[in-house]
Amino acid sequence: MAKNARIAIIGAGLGGIPAAAMLRARGQNVTIYEQAPAFARLGAGINLGPNIMKIMREIGIEDQLRRTGIEPNSWANREWNTGRMQFEFMMKGELGRDYGAPYMLIHRGDFHAILAQAVPPETVQFGKRLIGIDEKESVVELSFDDGTTAEADIVIGADGINSMVRELILGPEEPTYTGFVAHRAIFSRALIKAPLPHDFTKWWSDDSHEAADDRHILVYYLDRTREEIYIVSGVPDRNWDSGVSYVDADLDEMIDVFDGFHDDLMQVLYACPAATKWPLFDRKPLPLWSQGRVVLLGDACHPMKPHLGQGAAMAAEDAVILVRCLEQFGYEDLKGAFALYETSRRARTSDVQHHSYKNQWMRHETDPDWVFGYDAITQELGVGAGVAGD
Repeated sequence: MAKNARIAIIGAGLGGIPAAAMLRARGQNVTIYEQAPAFARLGAGINLGPNIMKIMREIGIEDQLRRTGIEPNSWANREWNTGRMQFEFMMKGELGRDYGAPYMLIHRGDFHAILAQAVPPETVQFGKRLIGIDEKESVVELSFDDGTTAEADIVIGADGINSMVRELILGPEEPTYTGFVAHRAIFSRALIKAPLPHDFTKWWSDDSHEAADDRHILVYYLDRTREEIYIVSGVPDRNWDSGVSYVDADLDEMIDVFDGFHDDLMQVLYACPAATKWPLFDRKPLPLWSQGRVVLLGDACHPMKPHLGQGAAMAAEDAVILVRCLEQFGYEDLKGAFALYETSRRARTSDVQHHSYKNQWMRHETDPDWVFGYDAITQELGVGAGVAGD
């Protein structure tokens, strides 16, 4: 199985496509099964730090991302009521020099459209919702809700926090509601009175607030022309209906949540024409990341709150390290390859989960080496590098 291993990837997302691109470059026979009927420009922004941008360079799409998204001048951290700059982290040019790649902001839909170009269109089969996995002696049979089946030598579950692959190998378990919601909106800069003072700003509630009362909101541009603005909040809400994935936000309620915040922020919120409100979920650490010929990556095995802006990066890093481990073991000793993969990734992803949950990243002067300095292309396998202390 050294060449042309049949590898099924469940989920054409931010971990699945990089994994497919790298496996194809190594001569493997890869098919991505995606439950959605087609790709769509979903309304959210995404942060691409130097650690993920180096992976985008590896799969050949860095230049397209840089032509579409924006490289922010800085990350401005401002106090909620006074607007005082708590810490301004300079980005444009400096991160490329320090870490070998830039920091980009981009519309998630634009990112996904560019990412999809890293694999031929025929690599992705749409409308394939997984409903069954049957592992036999030397093959895995996959069943989909459209009545079709497929066989694979290796199955990679890259299907997100509600991963069916995870459920089929570990059993059903609902994700944990964190007690926080996120308001999200994208709208035209023309709706605000003046350009944003900074390309990227995070507004923080009072330092003295308990974590359970933490309120924060990010405001940033999504494209190099600075025509689209994205806002995303983190707000405590103990009363979320567990059966609802998101709702249209009540704009008056959203504004009231941030009552008393600085006028620079409030002018943006007053201009917002519509928003949605989403619950934030995570999961307990999994007892294992693989079983037999099946392995998990990204949110399928370590979902996290978005407060570090590293969810996509962790999925892409997983993909690179997994492919390197498979390559080292020749696509034959899957137990060895998957064990090395988990050893290489568990400490780092756990640390990012922890700091995402605490939500103190960049609040005050911060050394980001442990996050941005990680290079999945060259990282020594079997070493949980890039881990930060509290």
